[in-house]
Amino acid sequence: MATTTVATAQQSNFNNQILHGNCIEVMRQMPTNSVDFILTDPPYLVNYRDRSGRTIQNDVDKSWLKPAMAEAYRVLKQDRVAVMFYGWTKIDAFFEAWRSAGLHPVGHIVFRKSYSLKSRFLRYQHEQAFLLAKGRPPLPKQPLGDVMDMPYSGNKLHPTQKPVSALAQLICSFSIPGENVLDPFAGSGSTCAASLLTGREYIGVEMDDVYYQQASERLKRVHQRVAVRRSSGSGIPTRV
Repeated sequence: MATTTVATAQQSNFNNQILHGNCIEVMRQMPTNSVDFILTDPPYLVNYRDRSGRTIQNDVDKSWLKPAMAEAYRVLKQDRVAVMFYGWTKIDAFFEAWRSAGLHPVGHIVFRKSYSLKSRFLRYQHEQAFLLAKGRPPLPKQPLGDVMDMPYSGNKLHPTQKPVSALAQLICSFSIPGENVLDPFAGSGSTCAASLLTGREYIGVEMDDVYYQQASERLKRVHQRVAVRRSSGSGIPTRV
Protein backbone atom coordinates (compact mmCIF):
# COMPACT_ATOMS: atom_id res chain seq x y z
CA MET A 1 0.00 0.00 0.00
CA ALA A 2 2.81 2.40 0.83
CA THR A 3 4.50 1.89 -2.55
CA THR A 4 1.29 2.53 -4.44
CA THR A 5 0.52 5.66 -2.48
CA VAL A 6 4.00 7.13 -2.99
CA ALA A 7 4.01 6.29 -6.70
CA THR A 8 0.70 8.10 -7.11
CA ALA A 9 2.10 11.09 -5.26
CA GLN A 10 5.08 11.28 -7.62
CA GLN A 11 2.73 11.90 -10.53
CA SER A 12 0.92 14.73 -8.77
CA ASN A 13 3.96 16.37 -7.11
CA PHE A 14 3.01 15.49 -3.52
CA ASN A 15 0.96 18.56 -2.61
CA ASN A 16 -2.31 18.21 -0.67
CA GLN A 17 -1.80 14.53 0.09
CA ILE A 18 -1.08 12.39 3.11
CA LEU A 19 1.34 9.70 2.01
CA HIS A 20 1.54 6.25 3.55
CA GLY A 21 5.11 5.19 4.08
CA ASN A 22 8.47 5.77 5.72
CA CYS A 23 9.17 9.51 5.64
CA ILE A 24 12.84 9.00 4.74
CA GLU A 25 11.92 7.00 1.66
CA VAL A 26 9.15 9.43 0.71
CA MET A 27 11.29 12.56 1.12
CA ARG A 28 14.04 10.99 -1.01
CA GLN A 29 11.58 11.09 -3.90
CA MET A 30 10.79 14.76 -3.36
CA PRO A 31 12.69 17.48 -5.24
CA THR A 32 15.44 19.39 -3.45
CA ASN A 33 14.40 22.85 -2.19
CA SER A 34 10.70 22.16 -2.77
CA VAL A 35 9.14 22.84 0.66
CA ASP A 36 8.36 26.28 2.08
CA PHE A 37 7.92 25.35 5.75
CA ILE A 38 8.26 22.22 7.89
CA LEU A 39 6.15 21.75 11.01
CA THR A 40 6.40 18.35 12.64
CA ASP A 41 6.14 16.38 15.87
CA PRO A 42 8.46 13.37 15.51
CA PRO A 43 8.69 10.48 17.98
CA TYR A 44 10.45 11.59 21.16
CA LEU A 45 12.47 8.36 21.58
CA VAL A 46 10.83 7.65 24.94
CA ASN A 47 8.80 4.50 24.15
CA TYR A 48 5.59 6.38 24.90
CA ARG A 49 2.38 4.52 25.67
CA ASP A 50 -0.83 6.30 26.58
CA ARG A 51 -3.43 5.14 29.09
CA SER A 52 -5.31 3.14 26.46
CA GLY A 53 -2.15 1.35 25.32
CA ARG A 54 -1.58 3.27 22.07
CA THR A 55 2.05 3.56 20.99
CA ILE A 56 4.10 5.38 18.33
CA GLN A 57 6.31 3.61 15.82
CA ASN A 58 10.09 4.20 16.01
CA ASP A 59 9.79 5.76 19.45
CA VAL A 60 12.74 3.80 20.87
CA ASP A 61 15.39 3.35 18.18
CA LYS A 62 17.02 6.62 17.02
CA SER A 63 18.55 5.14 13.85
CA TRP A 64 15.97 6.99 11.72
CA LEU A 65 16.65 10.42 13.25
CA LYS A 66 19.76 11.57 11.36
CA PRO A 67 18.66 10.38 7.90
CA ALA A 68 15.20 11.88 8.40
CA MET A 69 16.62 15.27 9.39
CA ALA A 70 19.07 15.16 6.48
CA GLU A 71 16.20 14.66 4.04
CA ALA A 72 14.10 17.33 5.73
CA TYR A 73 16.97 19.78 5.31
CA ARG A 74 17.40 18.85 1.64
CA VAL A 75 13.75 19.35 0.67
CA LEU A 76 13.38 22.59 2.66
CA LYS A 77 13.98 25.68 0.55
CA GLN A 78 17.00 27.85 1.20
CA ASP A 79 16.49 30.62 3.77
CA ARG A 80 13.38 29.01 5.25
CA VAL A 81 12.58 27.54 8.65
CA ALA A 82 11.28 24.42 10.34
CA VAL A 83 9.52 24.03 13.68
CA MET A 84 10.20 20.65 15.25
CA PHE A 85 8.87 19.36 18.53
CA TYR A 86 11.23 17.15 20.53
CA GLY A 87 11.52 15.19 23.76
CA TRP A 88 13.58 17.11 26.31
CA THR A 89 15.14 13.95 27.73
CA LYS A 90 16.64 13.19 24.30
CA ILE A 91 17.71 16.69 23.35
CA ASP A 92 21.32 15.60 22.69
CA ALA A 93 20.21 13.16 20.00
CA PHE A 94 17.91 15.70 18.35
CA PHE A 95 20.49 18.48 18.37
CA GLU A 96 23.13 16.19 16.93
CA ALA A 97 20.78 15.23 14.09
CA TRP A 98 19.74 18.83 13.38
CA ARG A 99 23.29 20.16 13.33
CA SER A 100 24.54 17.23 11.28
CA ALA A 101 21.85 17.96 8.69
CA GLY A 102 22.79 21.67 8.49
CA LEU A 103 19.91 23.18 10.47
CA HIS A 104 20.71 25.77 13.12
CA PRO A 105 18.49 26.98 15.97
CA VAL A 106 17.07 30.51 15.78
CA GLY A 107 14.38 30.20 18.44
CA HIS A 108 12.78 27.98 21.05
CA ILE A 109 9.05 27.72 21.78
CA VAL A 110 7.32 26.53 24.94
CA PHE A 111 3.70 25.42 24.63
CA ARG A 112 1.96 25.86 27.96
CA LYS A 113 -0.71 23.31 28.89
CA SER A 114 -3.51 23.66 31.43
CA TYR A 115 -2.97 20.09 32.60
CA SER A 116 -0.02 17.89 33.50
CA LEU A 117 0.85 14.64 31.77
CA LYS A 118 2.53 13.27 34.87
CA SER A 119 4.23 14.43 38.06
CA ARG A 120 7.65 13.49 39.36
CA PHE A 121 10.17 16.12 40.51
CA LEU A 122 7.89 18.61 38.74
CA ARG A 123 4.43 18.59 37.21
CA TYR A 124 5.06 18.30 33.46
CA GLN A 125 2.76 20.89 31.87
CA HIS A 126 4.42 21.92 28.64
CA GLU A 127 5.60 20.82 25.21
CA GLN A 128 8.56 22.36 23.44
CA ALA A 129 9.88 22.88 19.92
CA PHE A 130 12.91 24.44 18.28
CA LEU A 131 12.70 26.91 15.44
CA LEU A 132 15.42 25.78 13.03
CA ALA A 133 16.77 27.62 10.01
CA LYS A 134 18.29 26.65 6.68
CA GLY A 135 20.47 29.56 5.63
CA ARG A 136 19.40 33.05 6.71
CA PRO A 137 15.59 33.39 6.61
CA PRO A 138 14.00 36.86 6.76
CA LEU A 139 12.48 37.92 10.06
CA PRO A 140 8.68 37.79 10.36
CA LYS A 141 6.94 41.16 10.45
CA GLN A 142 5.05 40.32 13.66
CA PRO A 143 7.01 37.71 15.63
CA LEU A 144 5.08 35.33 17.82
CA GLY A 145 5.82 35.08 21.51
CA ASP A 146 8.02 32.16 22.45
CA VAL A 147 5.51 30.99 25.08
CA MET A 148 2.18 29.89 23.64
CA ASP A 149 -0.94 28.23 25.01
CA MET A 150 -1.70 24.70 23.82
CA PRO A 151 -5.35 23.69 24.36
CA TYR A 152 -6.05 20.03 24.97
CA SER A 153 -6.85 18.29 21.67
CA GLY A 154 -8.57 15.31 23.28
CA ASN A 155 -6.10 12.91 21.62
CA LYS A 156 -8.99 11.09 19.94
CA LEU A 157 -7.07 10.20 16.77
CA HIS A 158 -3.52 9.94 18.09
CA PRO A 159 -1.87 9.64 21.53
CA THR A 160 0.11 12.88 21.06
CA GLN A 161 -2.37 14.79 18.88
CA LYS A 162 -1.60 18.51 18.65
CA PRO A 163 -4.41 21.12 18.49
CA VAL A 164 -4.97 22.78 15.13
CA SER A 165 -5.29 26.23 16.70
CA ALA A 166 -1.72 26.23 18.06
CA LEU A 167 -0.22 24.92 14.82
CA ALA A 168 -2.13 27.41 12.67
CA GLN A 169 -0.37 30.32 14.42
CA LEU A 170 3.03 28.91 13.47
CA ILE A 171 1.98 28.28 9.89
CA CYS A 172 0.71 31.83 9.50
CA SER A 173 3.90 33.27 10.96
CA PHE A 174 6.39 31.32 8.85
CA SER A 175 4.61 30.91 5.51
CA ILE A 176 2.17 32.75 3.29
CA PRO A 177 -1.06 31.54 1.63
CA GLY A 178 -0.40 29.31 -1.35
CA GLU A 179 2.90 27.95 -0.02
CA ASN A 180 3.33 24.34 1.05
CA VAL A 181 3.90 22.89 4.51
CA LEU A 182 5.52 19.50 5.12
CA ASP A 183 4.90 17.24 8.10
CA PRO A 184 7.06 14.09 7.77
CA PHE A 185 5.49 12.60 10.94
CA ALA A 186 1.87 13.47 10.24
CA GLY A 187 0.20 11.43 12.99
CA SER A 188 -3.44 12.52 13.12
CA GLY A 189 -2.96 15.12 10.38
CA SER A 190 -3.22 18.23 12.57
CA THR A 191 -0.47 20.10 10.68
CA CYS A 192 -2.12 19.24 7.38
CA ALA A 193 -5.52 20.38 8.61
CA ALA A 194 -4.08 23.65 9.94
CA SER A 195 -2.32 24.25 6.62
CA LEU A 196 -5.50 23.73 4.62
CA LEU A 197 -7.52 25.95 6.95
CA THR A 198 -5.01 28.79 6.60
CA GLY A 199 -4.87 28.65 2.79
CA ARG A 200 -1.65 26.65 2.42
CA GLU A 201 -0.97 23.38 0.68
CA TYR A 202 0.18 20.43 2.73
CA ILE A 203 2.30 17.30 2.44
CA GLY A 204 1.93 14.74 5.20
CA VAL A 205 3.71 11.42 5.66
CA GLU A 206 2.61 8.73 8.13
CA MET A 207 3.86 5.15 8.31
CA ASP A 208 1.46 3.70 10.89
CA ASP A 209 -1.49 2.03 9.14
CA VAL A 210 -4.13 3.13 11.64
CA TYR A 211 -2.98 6.74 12.02
CA TYR A 212 -2.53 7.09 8.26
CA GLN A 213 -6.11 5.99 7.65
CA GLN A 214 -7.49 8.27 10.34
CA ALA A 215 -5.51 11.27 9.11
CA SER A 216 -6.60 10.64 5.51
CA GLU A 217 -10.25 10.47 6.49
CA ARG A 218 -9.86 13.58 8.62
CA LEU A 219 -8.41 15.60 5.75
CA LYS A 220 -11.23 14.51 3.46
CA ARG A 221 -13.66 15.93 5.98
CA VAL A 222 -11.68 19.16 6.25
CA HIS A 223 -11.61 19.57 2.46
CA GLN A 224 -15.38 19.07 2.35
CA ARG A 225 -16.05 21.54 5.14
CA VAL A 226 -13.78 24.17 3.62
CA ALA A 227 -15.49 23.79 0.25
CA VAL A 228 -18.98 24.09 1.79
CA ARG A 229 -18.08 27.12 3.88
CA ARG A 230 -16.43 28.88 0.95
CA SER A 231 -19.37 28.24 -1.36
CA SER A 232 -21.81 29.55 1.25
CA GLY A 233 -19.62 32.54 2.07
CA SER A 234 -19.66 31.71 5.78
CA GLY A 235 -15.91 31.47 6.20
CA ILE A 236 -13.50 28.65 6.94
CA PRO A 237 -14.21 26.29 9.86
CA THR A 238 -11.86 26.58 12.80
CA ARG A 239 -12.59 23.26 14.53
CA VAL A 240 -11.76 19.95 12.83
